[in-house]
Amino acid sequence: MRNVLVGPVSVVGRASMGLMATLGGATMLLGRILRALLPPRFDRDEAWRQLYAVGVKSSAIVMVTALFVGAIMVIQTAFYVQRTGATSLLGFGVGFTVFAEIGPILIGLMFSGRVGANNTAELGTMVVTEQVDALRALAIDPIGYLVVPRFIAMIVMMLMLMALGDVFAIIGAALTADTLVGVDPSVLIGDILDSHLLDEYLLGLGKAFCFGVSISVLSCWYGLGVRGGATGVGRAVNNSVVANAAAIFFIDFVMGWIFPVGL
Repeated sequence: MRNVLVGPVSVVGRASMGLMATLGGATMLLGRILRALLPPRFDRDEAWRQLYAVGVKSSAIVMVTALFVGAIMVIQTAFYVQRTGATSLLGFGVGFTVFAEIGPILIGLMFSGRVGANNTAELGTMVVTEQVDALRALAIDPIGYLVVPRFIAMIVMMLMLMALGDVFAIIGAALTADTLVGVDPSVLIGDILDSHLLDEYLLGLGKAFCFGVSISVLSCWYGLGVRGGATGVGRAVNNSVVANAAAIFFIDFVMGWIFPVGL
């Protein structure tokens, strides 16, 4: 009986200890990042490079994702709109889900998969090739030179990509509504504007900000903590993607609970 219980308990115990270690380490890293920002002490040229790599190179996939998000929202509701004739509710439904829920989550997951994983791989490779140790030997703080520019770039670009994604999601919804339901795009956009979804839009931006913080901190934490060569880099990338996805859903749940909209 004792052996039957020891196995599951040890698994839960190891998982809990690993979770606590990750949360504690990521929190300490966030504290070091904030300390480097007051007053600002980071490499501004690296920040500009990261803004381009994180934002501009991610814009195409975000636009495509957002187009399909808007189209899917219309497809899911087209049948009921046609049966009831409640075309005026189509704009509210699309705007609410795109601004507050589905849009932020899907764009956050795409951002995490592309930017977060790449960031973990870059930092992990620098660790195993001793480039981070070389920076310390030259009296260069790796947090200010490597981590803070990535932290700033991911937050800023996550917000901008979220706003860009909202625009393309509405475009995708308008084109699909015109094709499937026969609702003129100007009518759909007018219904969205008349629905007064400013709270939902601001909530989506708030989620994007929190997603940017979590993705940047967790991806940097796993990248700087790489051990074991190339195998360790692969393991860190996998753990980073899983942890960021879990963090995105948890943040979405907490913010939806604290800031309920549409009530």
